[in-house]
Amino acid sequence: MAETENKETKRRLKKSVRAANRPEQPGYVATTKFLIASPTKVRPVANVIRSKSTTEALAILDVMPQKGARLISGTLKSAVANALYANKKLDEDMLYVREIRIDEGPRLKRVWFRGRGRADQLLRRMCHITVIVDEKAGK
Repeated sequence: MAETENKETKRRLKKSVRAANRPEQPGYVATTKFLIASPTKVRPVANVIRSKSTTEALAILDVMPQKGARLISGTLKSAVANALYANKKLDEDMLYVREIRIDEGPRLKRVWFRGRGRADQLLRRMCHITVIVDEKAGK
């Protein structure tokens, strides 16, 4: 009986240490996962809007012709909506893009048939977009 209690307390301590080591993310987060777009093509679009105000970033994304701009725009709008819903006192003009991450997702493997009975492998790459918006410190 004492051995199982000891294991239980060790497990609880491990959980609390893991929670203490994990830094709390300030800001409001929105994530979009499993988008069929190559992360290397979406990252340059993300670099353009990093640390800009959300209204300016949305205006920039609306005029960009890349597919990644449309995908990031949806995630950014969701992050702004999350921020305004969580804190009713926030003004949309006071928000800025604090962090934007384009992570690589899983790959869809397809067969690409070639001549003479051969086949190549076609990789459809996916990405995960994470946008964190936060309030500006002050005017």
